[in-house]
Amino acid sequence: MSVVRGGGAAILMLALAGLAAGCAKRDSITVGAVPDDYRTNHPIVLTEKEQVLDLPIGLLAYRMTPQQKASIDGFLENYGDSGESVVTILVPSGSANAPSASRVAQDMAAFLHRRGLPRGHLQILSYQAPGEQTAPIRISYSTIKASTGPCGRWPADILVNPDNKHYANFGCSYQNNLAAQIANPMDLLGPRKTTPIDAENRDTAIGRYKTGEVAEEFWRRSEVDY
Repeated sequence: MSVVRGGGAAILMLALAGLAAGCAKRDSITVGAVPDDYRTNHPIVLTEKEQVLDLPIGLLAYRMTPQQKASIDGFLENYGDSGESVVTILVPSGSANAPSASRVAQDMAAFLHRRGLPRGHLQILSYQAPGEQTAPIRISYSTIKASTGPCGRWPADILVNPDNKHYANFGCSYQNNLAAQIANPMDLLGPRKTTPIDAENRDTAIGRYKTGEVAEEFWRRSEVDY
């Protein structure tokens, strides 16, 4: 009888162990299926965005002002980083300052060409504006930008979190700030090609290392005064 009881107890233990293993496997799958990474919830993506500059034009304006030239220079400072896209000059039509805006737009086109913009990368279009008002001239071009989705999503109470998961808005501002600081968004797709080495400088450094020579500048910068 003792042998039978022992065998039954062994079978029971194996069954409990199998049940516990099945529960553990099921829990890991359930937990692993829940995204809890701010980089997944708020991914940084590359999108094409339009850069826009609106310049007010007076009723009696005939040519560009120095302030407008400075604004355009700053606006086009990063032009060409994502490829030379088409620059569009939108001129108001039907507004009180339409004639002066048309003259200034031609001056702007000549100014852009003098700054190196190719002839085939500029277009001048018109848009309908209210007749009794003065409307601005809009300059725009497309560029590649790194960005994330809008922040401020609060679908649930963050105090009610029995699973101890990140709330929906967690990491959103960090991802937006990181995307805004990326100078070249193409770096997110892969590394750049390395620049050629300075062979002469490398040989000099290796030669000094082999002979035990250390520059005095290195020792001066290595010393720490407490």
